Order: sequence, then C-alpha cells, then structure tokens
Amino acid sequence: MLVTFDGTTPERADGDGARGDRGRHDPGSQSALREANQRRVVDVLRRDGTRTQAELARATGLSAASVSNIVRGLRAAGTVSVRDTSSNGRRARAVTLLRPPGTVVAVDFGDDRIRVAVGDSEGNVLAREAIAYEVAVDAGRAVRRAAWLTETALLGARIDLGTVTSVVASVPGPIAPGTGEVGAISCLPRWAGFRPAKALGERLGVPVLAENDANLAVVAERELGAARGADHVIHLILGEGVGAGIVMSGRLFRGAGGTAGEIGHIGLDPRGQVCRCGNRGCLETFVGTGYLLNMLPRTHDLAASTDRALLREMVASAREGDPGSRRIVAEAGSALGQGVAIMANLFNPDRVVVGGDLAEAGDLLLVPMRRSMELGTLGGALAQLELGTSALGEDASIRGALLTAAHSLS
Repeated sequence: MLVTFDGTTPERADGDGARGDRGRHDPGSQSALREANQRRVVDVLRRDGTRTQAELARATGLSAASVSNIVRGLRAAGTVSVRDTSSNGRRARAVTLLRPPGTVVAVDFGDDRIRVAVGDSEGNVLAREAIAYEVAVDAGRAVRRAAWLTETALLGARIDLGTVTSVVASVPGPIAPGTGEVGAISCLPRWAGFRPAKALGERLGVPVLAENDANLAVVAERELGAARGADHVIHLILGEGVGAGIVMSGRLFRGAGGTAGEIGHIGLDPRGQVCRCGNRGCLETFVGTGYLLNMLPRTHDLAASTDRALLREMVASAREGDPGSRRIVAEAGSALGQGVAIMANLFNPDRVVVGGDLAEAGDLLLVPMRRSMELGTLGGALAQLELGTSALGEDASIRGALLTAAHSLS
C-alpha cells in the first residue's frame, strides 16, 4: 500500500564437485554443438512459423532424435509450445515458437541462505531452489555451493546449462563497477575484495554479472511491484544493514565506486554506538537487525535461533500489541525517517519503497517514519512523494536479477 504526504529447504551436500570452467564456447565442444543445433531449429521456426518435428528434422538436416531433444529443452524453457497434430495421415508433433530462446539464472546470496531462480528470456520464473547456508563465512565455498545449486535447479527443470545465456548474482554489499569486487564495508566482511561474478562464471562457464541486492530490488519493484510508473525511486532493504537502490530519471544510479545507496552509514548521532564502518551513530545502529534485537527486554522469550527469525518474531509480537516490540519498531521508524529525509532532499524521489523483514511491521514502522520525514524534508520534496512497503517482499532482489539477466539478451 502506498501513502502520499499530501493525504492522497534443509542444507544438502557441499557441491564442491560442481563443474569448473567448461569452455562452453570452444569450437567443437558438446555445448557449442548443442547451441548451434538449437539455433538451427529456432531459425526455421522464426522463418517458417509452426512446423512438425519431422519437418524441422528435414529443414535442419538433424536427426529426429536430436530435434526431439532440442524441442524438449526449448519447451521446458518456455521458448516453444508443442501440440499433437497429424501429417499425411500420421500422428505428429507441431512446434510453435513462443518467445526468443535463452535461459537466464539469478543467484541470490542472502545473509543465511543461497537461492537460485531459473527464468526464460523475459525474466519469468521457470524453476527455483534454495538452501540454508552461512554465506558470510567463506566466499569461495559459497560460490561452489551456488554453482551446485544452479545445476540442481536446471536439472530439476530439465534445462541444459548450454541454453543459459546470462547469470546475475545478487550480493548484499556494494560492488565496484570497474573491478566487480565486493566493498570493504558490507554484511559480508570476509568477501571484501572478492569477485563473485568472476568466480561463479569460472565454475559455470557462463557470463555472470554481480550486482548489489538493493539495486536489483529497485529494478524489480519498478517493473513489477510497488514502484511501477515511477521514474525517481528509492528502495530500502532493511536487514543486518540498510541498503538502498536508487533510480533517477528511469536509470539505476550506482555512483562512481558503486557505493551509492549505502544509506545505513548516514550519521545521525555523533555520540551514538560505534558502527562496523568505524563511525558513530550511523543509521544502521538504529535499525539494523542485530542492534534491534539487543534492545529486546530480557523478559521476551523468543524461540527462534537465527537473528532473522528472531526479528520476524519480534515484528509479529509488535503486530499483536506487545508494547516493548512496538516501541522498538517505532523508534526504528523514526530513525529511518531521518535518514530517508536526507535522501529525499538530495534526490527528490516520487516513490520510496521499504523492503526487508522489518517492513512487515507495516504502519507500525511507516507512521513514525513519515513523521520524521515531515520534520526533516523540504515541503516541495514531500509534495509528490509516495511511501509504502515492497510488493515483492523477499523475492524483490532475485526477481530483479532475473529481469536484469533477461534485459541483457535484448
């Protein structure tokens, strides 16, 4: 819901056996041959329209078995439709091209899990897999696990890796545009200087782009969710840290070094708690998951074990009327409003979208947030600004990764 200011699965095997650099484009390789044969079939369908599998075999010079396997893969990817028909009095299979070929993959490195989604050439989800995993501990091992999970998802969907044209990895930290390295200050301190796109690309043998999770989330919300129709958008992701994806004049804004949107390190109190960035009183120290949980009264008996699960329980308690939890959420909203007020004065967005587990508190978070923004934002900046929660929730980043991968095909 948008509000205007003017009142209007369990962990599985390690997967270190995932394939290394396949050289998928080497002349004569099996994957290159499959791609070439697939292109021949698709070219015939583009030129001639619907054709039976037997007609495709004659037009391409491929065997009936090869055409059948290619059509099966294209159908699994949503590229073609197949229906029963007849030809010369015999049963046949008619094949129709639905959309351009190409499979894309999104890999989401979350705080406590890895998720993979397989999509078609338009970014629609075809299959997905997820495992619980401590991503922050070891970057190289996390990439190996992600490569294994990607192959598991493709295998389950009966899609050949050779049809994958683009992979986008979502990372909860800033990515340097020139080098692809993860920044030193992020939720993944052991990933500092690591190049996830390069490492994952070498494992899969497929082009990979790594992007900040908030940047991908704002892409998805603007195309599919709460920011549709807006050209100037700030999308917040509230978690261990606070990140923001920024779209200005319809274009994603990353900044010179990829750190644009690190709103969590806006200073609010020079005498406040020390932040992991080394400064005091950063916004993150008021709304980050770890800081919020430290504020819980000892009388709270929360059963969950992970910080993320504990936060969800606290939000649920707030929604049920628990006064301590409500106070924590309200104070977080006030601090968040102060930080966003600064962003609103700088960027003058027409839409601010709040995502992450804390956003599930709804108006318990947004009402105090709005009050702070009204005190700290120019009236002209507030006049056209709409504030609301994410429509895509925890899927925003992975959906944005699929869309970004699909856009790279066009």
